[in-house]
Amino acid sequence: MAKILIADDDSMVCSSINKVVNRLGHDACSEMSLKNTLNQLQSEEFDLVFLDVRMPDGNGLDILPEILKHHNPPEVIIITGYGDSDGAEMAIKSGAWDYITKPLSANEIRLLVERALQYRKEKRAASSPVALKREGIIGKSPQINAALDVMAQAAGSDANVLIMGETGTGKELFAWAVHDNSSRKNKNFVVVDCASLPETLVESVLFGHRKGAYTGADRSQEGLIKQADKGTLFLDEVGELPLSIQKSFLRVLHEKKFRPVGGNQEIHSDFRLVAATNRDLEDQVKKGKFREDLLFRLRTLVIDLPPLREIRGDIREMVLYYLDKLCSRYGTEIKGISPGFWQIIKSYKWPGNVRELVQALERSIVAAKDEPTLFPKHLSQHIRIEVAKSSIDSGSQLFRKGEEITKSGDDLPKIQEIRDRVIAEAERKYLDELISITGKDIRKACAISGLSRSRLYTLLKKYKITVSR
Repeated sequence: MAKILIADDDSMVCSSINKVVNRLGHDACSEMSLKNTLNQLQSEEFDLVFLDVRMPDGNGLDILPEILKHHNPPEVIIITGYGDSDGAEMAIKSGAWDYITKPLSANEIRLLVERALQYRKEKRAASSPVALKREGIIGKSPQINAALDVMAQAAGSDANVLIMGETGTGKELFAWAVHDNSSRKNKNFVVVDCASLPETLVESVLFGHRKGAYTGADRSQEGLIKQADKGTLFLDEVGELPLSIQKSFLRVLHEKKFRPVGGNQEIHSDFRLVAATNRDLEDQVKKGKFREDLLFRLRTLVIDLPPLREIRGDIREMVLYYLDKLCSRYGTEIKGISPGFWQIIKSYKWPGNVRELVQALERSIVAAKDEPTLFPKHLSQHIRIEVAKSSIDSGSQLFRKGEEITKSGDDLPKIQEIRDRVIAEAERKYLDELISITGKDIRKACAISGLSRSRLYTLLKKYKITVSR
């Protein structure tokens, strides 16, 4: 008998699902708020959760990552009365078993329950601990765990793998991990940077050429595809692969045979393909810049890497891991981390993702030299400035620390008072950070802030921030 939780604020929906679940011989209970749903999940283990999107106290999709963090997380079926393609994509990428729209018939509910529980049963029966090599892959978020699950599947097969993610999310790191965990780990891992392939020589680089095949070909050259024989061929930024070569490569992918430029005989190469891209390949297909049939072949298994801003819970572990490695590389003692440094690390948006985080840590260690603790001053100026500027728009800066506004209509201040207070607080914090960053260099502070010298001095005087003229 399975235990099923129904999280929906519509009592009719809860009742309908409950009846079907009971008829199937399973136990069901329902909650009508996200808070109670989370409390229930913390106190009991469930096999399946029906989770509504629009709840009285929030969006069900927001708590999905938290549900899936559990040691033995339930399968989650997202249900909504408002179909949303972006919401469906988000739910599935976050690890939901399915995303469906209301109304639900009794037969639909039955099929959903049976299929989800069958999947869960077979997953448990087939699961056995896999000791994955994951050098440099840090994190325990549901998104990272989902990527590792696909990597584990790839380790036991020769299926093509497509790794998708923004620049700096660790696509090559995962590509290496796929290779290192496969039966081909002792053979070559050949990297092809599609973005830097010269279009006039792309066939020669990939397929090789025979002596005299073209002007300057004074000797035969083995191509990268052949070099990957018995090993792994990694096509980095595959979205940049010239359209003119995609058809030829599709045949190579299918036949594992190709003819070098200027050659008369076909050559065989038993390679395993891993590709990576930061582009939306489906959009590229629509624009006629990427072959749809090639895309189908590439994405047998897909590893979707999240941007750092979506897995902020993993940042602390990443910082400690890379800090240890970097301090070891530079031959220094492990640095302590001040609260201010942590605050900026957590507040910054990291558009360059993990790669930018590692570079920021390296810069900080170099700047700190023999100092034992990392402070905000050790971070690069552009990171500190960005965090300072963003505080102006941040809702978390609405009121001074510890200040509360009563909900009584008589005590509620005028909106202009709130605006003045927010602006004053944001300006003060920005100026503090600006003067700290520029080392009290007024000319530099004016250049960064866009303020005139007289206006800057007026604001500094207003907030009692002292600098020497």
